[in-house]
Amino acid sequence: MKKEIKKFGLIALMLSLTTPVWAQLSDFTLDNGMRVLVKEDHRAPVVVQQVWYRVGSTYEQAGKTGLSHMLEHMMFKGTQNLAPGEFSKIVSQLGGQENAFTSRNYTAYYQVVGKQNLEKVMQIESDRMRNLVIEDAEFDKEREVVTEERRWRLEDQPRSKLNEQFNATAFLNSPARNPVIGWMTDIRHYKAQDLRDWYQKWYAPNNATLVVVGDVQPKQVLALAEKYYGHYQPEKIPELKPQIEIEQEGLRRIELKGNTQVPTLQMGFHAPSLLTAEDQREVYALSVLSSILDGGESSRLPQSLVRDQQIAAGVGAGYSATDRLHTLFELSGTPANGGDVKELEAALLAEIEKLKTTLVTQDELERVWAMDEADHVYYRDSIQAQASILGSLVSVGLPADTLDNWIENIRSVTPQEIQAVAKKYLTLDNLTIATLYPDGKDHSNLKPYTGRL
Repeated sequence: MKKEIKKFGLIALMLSLTTPVWAQLSDFTLDNGMRVLVKEDHRAPVVVQQVWYRVGSTYEQAGKTGLSHMLEHMMFKGTQNLAPGEFSKIVSQLGGQENAFTSRNYTAYYQVVGKQNLEKVMQIESDRMRNLVIEDAEFDKEREVVTEERRWRLEDQPRSKLNEQFNATAFLNSPARNPVIGWMTDIRHYKAQDLRDWYQKWYAPNNATLVVVGDVQPKQVLALAEKYYGHYQPEKIPELKPQIEIEQEGLRRIELKGNTQVPTLQMGFHAPSLLTAEDQREVYALSVLSSILDGGESSRLPQSLVRDQQIAAGVGAGYSATDRLHTLFELSGTPANGGDVKELEAALLAEIEKLKTTLVTQDELERVWAMDEADHVYYRDSIQAQASILGSLVSVGLPADTLDNWIENIRSVTPQEIQAVAKKYLTLDNLTIATLYPDGKDHSNLKPYTGRL
């Protein structure tokens, strides 16, 4: 183990010594309230532009879930100056790449192009910030595309459906319970005016962040941002009411039957994020705890459940420290060779109990530190990754340098702090368990699964 740790540390050190030193982040705010982040990376004549809007599925109300994702689709359907599909055609002709994505916390649009084409993509991206045209005919066609996307990604994928219903069970009153794509009944009842209203409400310069990373000069980027984004007027952005998840007071469990050959288990404990924690030290401890359980093949879960006990074909742990709202500390797994899912559940809970009764070792901590430090170096290889991290952090309200301070913070976590958060948050009364079973088997007197829910 010690040789492996030293190897990881040496790799991280070598990479840090051979990787170019990046310029400090430049942080500007235009007169209309739009934030502009610029980071230089002169290794190649390439640049990425990303525009992040602070709106996602956790901003949506019942009956209108998925509006943020639907609007993302419509953003490629034409503006007052560009015909439907012309945006993507222009970027392609420039030899660039472009796309968009929606999450619980934000919606983002990006292009990767040669540095000589930055001004052009900034021009057309800024155009659709305020000049989008949502025509009924285009909307009707795209709504059908989204319904098919939901069928393909969720309704016809048993594990994805399990995850969706797991979230809806774990969260009762938080908007984190809703799927990013939206519930099918809501999608089917969208009106074009719903999208126009959503666009007008949230797509404003003072609700957006421009992130540019690559072979650029900060003053040059600022001048272009002022030229293309700076003339838009700010809007009054709605203030969200607090939507704090009620305290869980007992174990929750759901079972789902689907078209699958083997059962799947998903478990989650309510936990704070950096934005919701009263003590951010707990968040760093939970992050380290997650890596101890599932931070590579030498971590506890694959070592114990997959290789030693051989009761799991696959197993994992996950925790997102940067969610805008309260989040979940999750465990998941699939039994080995069609084994007993309840045996796997018991084994996962046994691993949690070990964390409460026995302090983690220094060797385990050093392995986690080495892997996180290596990841910290590797992410800088991609200008897209650099920009995405910056945009995601500031869009939820975290400082842009959160990741820069990450290694220092996790290195200060103690075994006692890890044990304390395990005892505080990883309890049965705070747990939701979801199990996916193959069709046709009776597990708890449920009726056989016969079609889509």
